[in-house]
Amino acid sequence: MPEKTNCHFCGSLLTKKFYDGRDRLFCEKCNEPIYENPLPATCVVLVDDNDRLLLVKRSVEPKIGHWCLPGGFIEIGELPEKAALRELKEETSLSGRIETLLGVTATTSSHYSSILMVGYLVKKYSGTPLAGDDAIDAAFFEHNKLPEIAFDSHRSFARIYYAAYR
Repeated sequence: MPEKTNCHFCGSLLTKKFYDGRDRLFCEKCNEPIYENPLPATCVVLVDDNDRLLLVKRSVEPKIGHWCLPGGFIEIGELPEKAALRELKEETSLSGRIETLLGVTATTSSHYSSILMVGYLVKKYSGTPLAGDDAIDAAFFEHNKLPEIAFDSHRSFARIYYAAYR
């Protein structure tokens, strides 16, 4: 992610300053630090009646062409649960119901610096998988036949499901 150069409040050039125990971007005009936070995202572990895991093949970077869980970024004003179900619908055309929170983790990203990832389990859903949005394929995989999963956080949520909920 490109480094910020201007204050998002007044537009002035930012400097680096040691503030609150670490180097931060700082606006001298506003006399305020620019706090940078992880981007919130969500993903869904969806399993069918045969305990197969739904994955989507990415059509965008990062990790274009790799398999991952359905998911994406949480939008302003959107609850994480709603974002998870929205992303599921956009990427697979499936409608689902969240059964439980699988966990929350933070990860680094070459594109977005830091991402806070929230994972949910969905076992009840309707529809037939059809890839859409930023997915070029959607398919169910048996636990012992999973392809390589693109993101560490997604692999972690799949492991949590298979260890605790299977």
